[in-house]
Amino acid sequence: MRRRHRLEATHDATHGEKVTIGTIAQLVLEGHDDAFVEDVAGFASSVGMPTTLAEIGLDDPSSEELEVVADAACADEETIHNEPFPVSPDNVRDALVSADAIGRRLSETESDSR
Repeated sequence: MRRRHRLEATHDATHGEKVTIGTIAQLVLEGHDDAFVEDVAGFASSVGMPTTLAEIGLDDPSSEELEVVADAACADEETIHNEPFPVSPDNVRDALVSADAIGRRLSETESDSR
């Protein structure tokens, strides 16, 4: 079965918004500590960029939706293979979930401080 390479739920998100989520996930994937990732996510939020999957249309992503993204990110021609370590779709999925949790935590903290 061939997987879709697009998620309709994210259709209205701009390329830059998706890249922001991907950058946060990449920092997680590379093993940066949470404080550093939170700093980057905080900056992204401060300039109006999304830091959660919900903000790009994935309110409660299914395993299948995350697999579509992870499989596309790990396609043979993708630059993710420039990382100095092997990257699997499972790694990408887990990084997306962790990055989303950091973004949600950041959003909750920002809401509490208002």
